[in-house]
Amino acid sequence: MRMMLKITVPTVEGNKALKDGSMEKFIEHSLSELKPEAAYFTAERGQRTAYLFVDIKDSSDMPYFGERFFLAFNAAVDFVPVMNAEELRKGLPKAMAGVA
Repeated sequence: MRMMLKITVPTVEGNKALKDGSMEKFIEHSLSELKPEAAYFTAERGQRTAYLFVDIKDSSDMPYFGERFFLAFNAAVDFVPVMNAEELRKGLPKAMAGVA
């Protein structure tokens, strides 16, 4: 299932990782391993935030995707199921069939 991982890094931990050079290495390594469909980086509510769109085949894979961010940065990680436009087009007729 396609999931959006929202990763929010607390400022103190992020500053430390940025200053010691570990953040760049960690992000490059993680992107290489997780192979996201897309990755976006921004600041949200004053904290470094990343949005990674990944395919998670089984819920037992969630620790593989999330734990690295908890351990490296004390990050908050949210898993949100998402769909692309093609999947939405496929799902809408099913939704409408259930509407009276």
